[in-house]
Amino acid sequence: MNSEYGQHISVLLQESLDYLLGKISPEDSSVKYFADLTFGRGGHSLALSQRNSSIQLICLDQDPEAIENGKAMIAEKNLSTRITLHHANFRNFKKIVETNHLEIMQGHGGFDGILIDLGVSSHQFDTGERGFSFRFDGPLDMRMNPDDGGELNSFSTAAELIKNSTQEDLTKIFFEYGEEKFAKRIAQKICEERKVREIKTTNDLEEIIFHCYPKAMRHEKIHPATRVFQALRIAVNHELEIIEEMIPILAQMLCVGGRLAIISFHSLEDRIVKHSMRNLEKNEEIGRVLTKKPIIPSNEEILRNSRARSAKMRVLERL
Repeated sequence: MNSEYGQHISVLLQESLDYLLGKISPEDSSVKYFADLTFGRGGHSLALSQRNSSIQLICLDQDPEAIENGKAMIAEKNLSTRITLHHANFRNFKKIVETNHLEIMQGHGGFDGILIDLGVSSHQFDTGERGFSFRFDGPLDMRMNPDDGGELNSFSTAAELIKNSTQEDLTKIFFEYGEEKFAKRIAQKICEERKVREIKTTNDLEEIIFHCYPKAMRHEKIHPATRVFQALRIAVNHELEIIEEMIPILAQMLCVGGRLAIISFHSLEDRIVKHSMRNLEKNEEIGRVLTKKPIIPSNEEILRNSRARSAKMRVLERL
């Protein structure tokens, strides 16, 4: 197991366990089925398995490094009979269950709990060659699954998106996905620059964005490149479309009383989660929203882990 990959603090860990487990007693010995669709470093899954020895977990992650590390961790902790790990985007969850775990839907009536943590892992941000962060110079990649042969991603990398998109499309991506107020100026400058040189590294792009900002705003708390890098990551991985597509499907895969918990990290994600869950409650009438206001980290958690500060969790219970 990669020890560097294993250094991680799971966001809203206690809160997510409390909501997912609901009234399930630690002494309840009947088999329960849970799914962690963004396994990452396995913090949430491991904690769930420790809370109740009868829990069986079906876990997914699209990052090959998370899969490699997760399989080693599962073996090291002798959890291979209780945690099954699949290398896939959670868009494929229904197909994976129908192919490999149909007894959960037919015999058990569905999952007792499903968790999605939409955050990008610290390891991904801290690995320069993945291209997620402007803090390191590396290839402008940003694919959650670099092994994906284009089946999911419309563009192989963020560099390809930058190279081939029109100025209008780049403006739309930066404004809608990054809520970037200088979206038009940045898109225009990118299109000018790419005529004379290839924009292929994180430093190439960061430099362009930085100089698009007025001098008085270049050294504020939030770095000028933050929103554009976020927007590109979302666009490359189709993050928002997949969330919106999957929430109704996942709700249908819960057993009666089962719970879907989703942790998001920015307003666009949270808006989709909120409206999708409300629709399932008010219009579809198949679920009940348990979190009228999102659950947010405590001040103590934010002090321990600054990346938790923007996290919000919403929970739906299947009727």
